[in-house]
Amino acid sequence: MISDSVNFIKNKLLNFEPEIGIVLGSGLGELADEVNGITIDESGELPDFPAPTVEGHKGRLVLGEFEGKNVLFMQGRVHYYEGLSLDKVTMPVKVFKLLGVKTVILTNAAGAVNKRFNPADLMLITDHINFMGVNPLVGKNNDKLGTRFPDMSEIYKKNLRDLAKKCAADLGIKLREGVYLATSGPSYETPAEINMFRLMGADAVGMSTVPEAIVANYCGMNVMGISCITNYAAGVSDKKLSHSEVIENADIAKKDFKNLIRKIVKNL
Repeated sequence: MISDSVNFIKNKLLNFEPEIGIVLGSGLGELADEVNGITIDESGELPDFPAPTVEGHKGRLVLGEFEGKNVLFMQGRVHYYEGLSLDKVTMPVKVFKLLGVKTVILTNAAGAVNKRFNPADLMLITDHINFMGVNPLVGKNNDKLGTRFPDMSEIYKKNLRDLAKKCAADLGIKLREGVYLATSGPSYETPAEINMFRLMGADAVGMSTVPEAIVANYCGMNVMGISCITNYAAGVSDKKLSHSEVIENADIAKKDFKNLIRKIVKNL
């Protein structure tokens, strides 16, 4: 149960209350290694907490001071395609809420649907399209977390997007902006699907983030989303898609990514 995980973490934290929660996607978990704080193994310690099984996702919570703020990092995430319900996939976000987190920064690795984007670009998420075929809020509503029919007109808060753009400009980092579309995975998309997604208004495609963003917004938290473009989506180039390419290009982008997250957190 969620309360078991929350109580376990609170007992570890004593009086430390995180104000910012950051979910680190494929190949981006290295940022949390720089935090001198408390580390909790999701699979070995946390009761009922979902632990990732995918390469590039360590499956750890790291809590400590980062750029002058109390931050909770989640090194890696679980995905719908791993055979879990979306209720389980989004459980960590609900734990964030119950620990006192006010702002959530969601990151991911994504494929470029927009032909102007290139691998190793960073994209600020302005909105999303849920193409997973399921919504994480289906089922009995928890009135303590949010309303039955939450508004989704501004999931990715404009003030946070403005802050991210300013931080990127100050650092000289080229920050793309666009709409992220989520599929269930685990197979990559076909060229025909990517063409359809482009016509629908998507700029990048991936297999995560959207369920977490929906639940975070539902819980009343402020949400920012940043995609690391790690590959061209199917049909954009002749290259075959692979997870190794995702990890490789995330590694190329990690310096800019880490510097951007540092500056954003410092200025929140």
